[in-house]
Amino acid sequence: MTSTMTSLFSTRARTALGALSVAAVLTLSACGGSGSSDSDSDAGTDAAKDASSSASPSAGASDGAAEGPQPDLDSIPDVVAEVNGEEVTKEEFVPIYEAAFQQAAAQAQMSGQAPDEEALRKETADNLVDTELLLQEAESRGLEVSDEAVEAELTSLAEQNGMKTADELLEAVEAQGVSADQARQQVKTQAMVEQLVEDENGPVEPTDKELRKLYDQVKEQQAATGGGGQEIPPFAQVRDQLEEQASSQETGKVATALVEDLRKDADITINL
Repeated sequence: MTSTMTSLFSTRARTALGALSVAAVLTLSACGGSGSSDSDSDAGTDAAKDASSSASPSAGASDGAAEGPQPDLDSIPDVVAEVNGEEVTKEEFVPIYEAAFQQAAAQAQMSGQAPDEEALRKETADNLVDTELLLQEAESRGLEVSDEAVEAELTSLAEQNGMKTADELLEAVEAQGVSADQARQQVKTQAMVEQLVEDENGPVEPTDKELRKLYDQVKEQQAATGGGGQEIPPFAQVRDQLEEQASSQETGKVATALVEDLRKDADITINL
């Protein structure tokens, strides 16, 4: 898989507040980990990674995981949180937390400091609570995602990662500890929240003017950082990636506003 696709997956993962980690989990599992940041970087930085990255295989995670620090999972309770009577379980929490930990560990290699597990656990739990709130709202509006739609998305993700079938992708993530059922559920969650955002705010359709503005930001960012000697491809060549980035940003804004409202009346207990 190319580093371009790794970055693009990370963008999709941030669609709903960083709570929908399907992209991060599937990417880290299928590719074996990524050093790209999942922090709240600006649009130019994210899109620049997408636009300017060259094709290069990711390092194997099994090797990095064996040598690097490992998260403490023993202290995670069976029920991590309760949201309006619905449980967020350890089984749901662990793959998301492990993905976040791997990214934090990769970033920490440069600073020499170990990942802040307490902060990561809290962030992961909060994100899963937010996701549960969004799912509950989607279900209350009668929104649904079919099994066929989930399989179609898995096939698309597989193709984006240089694989031929969804089964090949699922085999790759299972080899890294994420079950096929978990992967399907994460894809379904992503699709459900995207439906909710569209129901709330209408279709997210960036204009050509907005995409060109984002493209200019990418070029400015590239010029400011030196870009590692890489040149930004022509606008037409990276338009789809820019559209993905712009759509993700808008979806995130709507999801954030929804969560803020939903949290006001929600009954939330976090057991960490």
